[in-house]
Amino acid sequence: MVRRAALCLLAAAALLALAAPADARFSRKKAIWGPTQVGGVSQFPLYHDLGAGIYEMSMSWARIARSRPSHPTDPADPAYRWSTNVDYAISQARLYHMRVALLIEAAPRWANGGHGPEYAPKHARDFARFARAAARRYPGVHLWLIWGEPSRRANWRPLPRFQCTAPRRYARLLDATYVQLKRQSRRNLVIGGDTFTTGDIAPRQFIKCMAYRHRTRPRMDMYGHNPFSRRRPNLHKPPLGFGYADFSDLDTLGRWLDRYLGRRRGKRLKLFLSEFTIPTDHSNYEFNFWTTRSVQASWLRSALRIDRRWSRIYTLGWFELYDEPPSRGGDEVDRGLLDYRGGKKPSYNVFTAG
Repeated sequence: MVRRAALCLLAAAALLALAAPADARFSRKKAIWGPTQVGGVSQFPLYHDLGAGIYEMSMSWARIARSRPSHPTDPADPAYRWSTNVDYAISQARLYHMRVALLIEAAPRWANGGHGPEYAPKHARDFARFARAAARRYPGVHLWLIWGEPSRRANWRPLPRFQCTAPRRYARLLDATYVQLKRQSRRNLVIGGDTFTTGDIAPRQFIKCMAYRHRTRPRMDMYGHNPFSRRRPNLHKPPLGFGYADFSDLDTLGRWLDRYLGRRRGKRLKLFLSEFTIPTDHSNYEFNFWTTRSVQASWLRSALRIDRRWSRIYTLGWFELYDEPPSRGGDEVDRGLLDYRGGKKPSYNVFTAG
């Protein structure tokens, strides 16, 4: 009963946003994750009201290609079962003048030797050809993230710690995908790395291992990183150490990229900050910290100020729109700009103004 009432309130919030004039600072420097619909109502009016220029979502290779396609770069191959949710998101984003960034991940069993979706494909070309098929199906999408947080064992296997095997394997997959996406359209921007603050392999080590030889550095247009932090974003703070990189270490991360991955056409790799969030209200199952709602808003304001002023950051993505509904154990993650009923938290207005 509570969930049904919550859905009705969420739908009403979206309709109100649609009716209200949009006065947000609309910018590609702001990206967001969240549902496409709630209770059958599009959430894109809310994203537009927030001023987000990019909508982010993931796309599972394992779900779309449960069997091996005969013509892997052809999106019309009968093996492919494309997501109607992605189709809907792209059409809504176009309506509200937003871009879409698609994160491709999860290998099907036929590609990785019968393992779970977190296991890397045996042949990088299989993933790369699927990426090209996706780019052919969605010609209006030009932002492509290649596998989320492969420095985490839960997302990328095998991942032996203190070895370069996994980062190098990922680098080969990234480079092969870059080639296929650029063949489809030179406008496609390939975002690689996609590490996060810590990891089973720390960001510095992952970056270093990706570029184990100068001539085999993987090609990419931007470096993706999720700079989760339990401290206020401030580039003047001392580094975390251990090869880690939270939001306050982004300048240090940039120096690692310059050192190990070099420049592309004379330019430094920009940072695509796909996911950033600050949980509120109480302890939760996902993070080892939480803040008050006012602190969430204050830290977000600091992060957006850095994002806005530093040209090396391409975008800052917030994860995500809503808090999770209450769980029996009370450890749900309240990471949203809205509570689970659709009420605005202070961070909603901060993001809008940012």
